[in-house]
Amino acid sequence: MEDLLGFLVRALVRDPDAVEITQGERRGEPTLRVMVAPEDRGVVIGREGRTIKAITTVLRAAATDGRPPGLEVEG
Repeated sequence: MEDLLGFLVRALVRDPDAVEITQGERRGEPTLRVMVAPEDRGVVIGREGRTIKAITTVLRAAATDGRPPGLEVEG
């Protein structure tokens, strides 16, 4: 799941080397945290959140255990 998310985010940002993805839990649910350069944060979120919603949809479709991860973007 981290590899898929990394692939998608690195394709969008201007500084792909600055992308870091960590896995954790929040309130007992799996969570993926994406760290990007500050200037790339808006690109990942997209206008009205459309890009991040699309990424979340892809992650839900790829979830094999039925528990899609939450997603947090920092930068």
